Amino acid sequence: MSNIKLYDYWRSSASYRVRIALNLKGLSFDMVTVNLLKGEQKADENLSRNPQGFVPSLDLDRDMLTQSLAIIEYLDELHPSPALLPSTARERARVRALSHAIAMDIHPVCNLGVVQRIVELAGGDDQVKIDWMREFIAKGLDAFEQMLADGQSGKFCHGDQVGLADICLVPQVYNADRWGVDRSHLTRISAIFEQTEQIEAFQKAAPKQVA
Repeated sequence: MSNIKLYDYWRSSASYRVRIALNLKGLSFDMVTVNLLKGEQKADENLSRNPQGFVPSLDLDRDMLTQSLAIIEYLDELHPSPALLPSTARERARVRALSHAIAMDIHPVCNLGVVQRIVELAGGDDQVKIDWMREFIAKGLDAFEQMLADGQSGKFCHGDQVGLADICLVPQVYNADRWGVDRSHLTRISAIFEQTEQIEAFQKAAPKQVA
């Protein structure tokens, strides 16, 4: 048994990010499923770990952490190699801007609870869910593609070193593909995604591997 326990759901973008980060750091961990479709995130057991009723939560040697980006940056400070953030303050600001564009702008409006409520307000029409997801993921990724056009990207979102922005991007591309978002014009994003598909840490974290 590992002293690291990840409470997650296989299809959760935020959980997917943390799985990638743990793998990149070479940290072994045990996974405990919190089934979002069954509402287990709102059960008392999960609320005791995560008062927001979300996943993931990371039990790191009996120290419970929440919020995926906070968890990842904490892991990066505890285990600085390989670094997930660049060395200069300005570069870190760029990487955080890219990461936040996904984790704080695209993801929240496409969160399961938000979309379920949208469907309820629309009278239960599931097509509304599909249209909503496609619209907001597409808008967000279009903006992200433009953010990558500042000359500071390479094989990955920032230069040739995989990092925090890539960890955020990959689960969002997975979601885009799941909901049928056209990304044929997103050449920078697609090239980066293809690079990450060659990395074992990303492969092992993929939903199809942990479902």
